[in-house]
Amino acid sequence: MSLASTSLSVPSMGDYTYDWALIDVETSGLIARRDRVLSVAVITIGPDGEQTGEFSTLLNPECDPGPVEVHGLTVERLHGAPTFDQVAGRIGAMLQDRVLVAHNAQFDYDFLAHEFARARMWLPVSQRLCTLALNRQVDPPTDDMKLGTLAAHYGVPQQRAHDALDDTRTLAGILRASLREAARLDLPLPLVACPPRAESQFTPMPPKTPCAYRNPGRLVPGGPLRQGMKVAITGETAHARAELVGRAVAAGLNMMTSVSRHTSLLVANEPASDSAKARRALAEGVPVVDERTFLGLLGDVRPGTVHEATAVAVVPVTEPETEPVVGPVKPMPTATSAAPVPEASALPTAAPDVPVPAPRQPKPSFGISDKPLAGCRVLVLGGVHADAAAARTQIVGLGGSAAINLSASVTDVVLLPGGECDRRMSRITALELPVHDVHWLTAPVAASPAQEAVRLQQPCVMPRGGVIDLPTPHGRPAPEWYVTSGWASQSGYEIDVVAFLLDEDEQVACDGDFVFYGAPESPAGTVRLLTGGPAEQTIALDLASLPPATRKVVVAAAIDGAATFGAVGAIQIGVAAGSSGAPLARATLDAATTERTMLLAEIYRRGPVWRLRAVGQGYDHGLDVLVRGYGVDVAD
Repeated sequence: MSLASTSLSVPSMGDYTYDWALIDVETSGLIARRDRVLSVAVITIGPDGEQTGEFSTLLNPECDPGPVEVHGLTVERLHGAPTFDQVAGRIGAMLQDRVLVAHNAQFDYDFLAHEFARARMWLPVSQRLCTLALNRQVDPPTDDMKLGTLAAHYGVPQQRAHDALDDTRTLAGILRASLREAARLDLPLPLVACPPRAESQFTPMPPKTPCAYRNPGRLVPGGPLRQGMKVAITGETAHARAELVGRAVAAGLNMMTSVSRHTSLLVANEPASDSAKARRALAEGVPVVDERTFLGLLGDVRPGTVHEATAVAVVPVTEPETEPVVGPVKPMPTATSAAPVPEASALPTAAPDVPVPAPRQPKPSFGISDKPLAGCRVLVLGGVHADAAAARTQIVGLGGSAAINLSASVTDVVLLPGGECDRRMSRITALELPVHDVHWLTAPVAASPAQEAVRLQQPCVMPRGGVIDLPTPHGRPAPEWYVTSGWASQSGYEIDVVAFLLDEDEQVACDGDFVFYGAPESPAGTVRLLTGGPAEQTIALDLASLPPATRKVVVAAAIDGAATFGAVGAIQIGVAAGSSGAPLARATLDAATTERTMLLAEIYRRGPVWRLRAVGQGYDHGLDVLVRGYGVDVAD
């Protein structure tokens, strides 16, 4: 089947034609640095959409194959299969000079990168395309983005789920259909650059054991050490660094790799050294002791305060209650509990918590109300920033969802001055979407969406400051929660989404609890940064496996260089259970003007449950100031 063969009236497919290498892996687990590939399938497709090659094989991982009930690959079935290094050359040849395509592509890419590193080979991939991210842009009227659901929507046959070869053949049909939809909507492809990465990055490393104690503060001159104190070491030491760290950890201290304002003391035999840690300690007034004094203090470490271990109860989901389940939220970090906030910051303090009905299944009409724009998705074009932001706020107040890009789910378009010149208008006209001026928002009359375009369950529209409980479907712990941030794709700036794992004192327990592009995974792998394209990044959280000390996860964004979020425009956040889950809730945050960093969302414990809050708080300072406010120090 050719990509060009379609019954739809679409423009030339020229911008959507590449040499593709579609891939699917079945694995022994979900963590690429630890688990192994059990089977792999690769299909190559040319720019004309015709298949040019196919390869699949089982693999002997030489380890426990993991969840056999999911993939059906027992030790007996894998016995006698080749090891990955024996087929790596053939796989590499099929990937060479092609765009790697997968459903949840970062998962497959990371597993391949680790397997190629173990085989002492280079993964020959320079670009990848995620069909999951592509369909999040297209936004078809499906109740989730699972491979089988999209296959049914696009009319692609699927024979055996979780069979690598059949999944890849299914993926080929989904890719062809998704590219046609992207061309019809004139959407840019979310291609992700995959620069060469050092082999050492794929070497499995044991995670740091979280410290069980709260940080009691700084060492008092002449006083004892207390369990939970944050300690850093710099410079040459008489004893091996590993020995000093091991003894300190055994005594209950929290050993850090950097110095921040939350550091309790720095161990340095040359306090006047020019190391970054020593300079930072001097600037922050952190006490400094030499190695001999530190060893003496280790002989009498006083008991600390154990982190409050809140057990998150599994709350079965029942029929909807008459009242929404909401509650108060801990105030936002301030200049004393988080990063300093410049007085010139254009955004005011975050809006008060806005009650949002807690989603409860099996109510199919969740998110639908009797407001005039309920169930509508409205795209605003043109206007100055303040007017566009006000229009989107009005749309949300009318029960609608404010879109930031053209997609298959857009039902209406509002034109502000200058919007008629937007490049998307020609496509909007061709799609025959209703176009209104701003006065329509005073008394909107929305056309009934076509039946095929209505989801059974619409995502909840969250205003800035809105809060919802994250449900536990069917009484079982929820899978990973995915908080996805997206924005209009533009050139001239780069946005980095980051996450902080904070304890009850609004601090990170260790530097590894800051997740960003340079360290995209927390030490235990419970929080990960995923890149779906140049205008989409996701924070994945395994809430059930977070350390007991973690009380809150803050998701933030920073813009590179001198650009500000005022130039970016609206940022949309969505939360879903699992990578392919239907969006549970969405929020459009667009109040920024001069800010360079922005807090997007908080996921925090409230009693026995986890809650999500849409924040939208911006600061004029850069990312370095923000991270230091949470107790992390980063090299300039």
